[in-house]
Amino acid sequence: MNKTGITETAQYLTFKLADEIFAINVIQVREVLDLSTITKVPGTPDFMRGVINVRGSVVPVMDLRLKFGLTKTENSLDTRIVVMELSLEGEITVIGTLADSVNEVIDLEAAQIEPPPKIGLRWKTEFIKGIGKRSDMFIIILDINRVFSSDEIALVEENNTEIIKDKEHSQNQADKDLTDKNPESEFDDSSKNYGEELEDVSSPEKIHL
Repeated sequence: MNKTGITETAQYLTFKLADEIFAINVIQVREVLDLSTITKVPGTPDFMRGVINVRGSVVPVMDLRLKFGLTKTENSLDTRIVVMELSLEGEITVIGTLADSVNEVIDLEAAQIEPPPKIGLRWKTEFIKGIGKRSDMFIIILDINRVFSSDEIALVEENNTEIIKDKEHSQNQADKDLTDKNPESEFDDSSKNYGEELEDVSSPEKIHL
């Protein structure tokens, strides 16, 4: 039996952090977005860069480089946000992670994947499912569910809840103020922006997997 626990051929999304190639199973990937404005949230860990608005949903954005002890991700034309699903304690959480660049989707057979070495690896082995080999390239396959702890995700979700409450309060107050000024007028609020809204990053250029 493969010591990595991987027994079947699967597809993986590959992306780059610093000078290494990483991969996660495409089953956990929702979409890949171009880099856009990230709104910083006070009181969060450094590796949580902020939040983005994806079609009305607040999605936290993590910097894997900072999480792995590297320098923070620098903005470039190749920088991408990989929106993915984490499964922690039976709950699904959606997050975005910054990547220096996104490469491609590849197929890897179980026989092409070896367990991570116990020594000589700069990354924490508990974050890694295995090391894939493809031609002359080595690919670090992440166990993304283990990269972030339950406490870290709980903090993220708590901040998301506060952001949503603040947005709803701002819009409700704006609606009330407008109604007070024009009590008999009818208006369509779908065309108006009330309160401080996050920029919606969804665009036809995003990559669906």
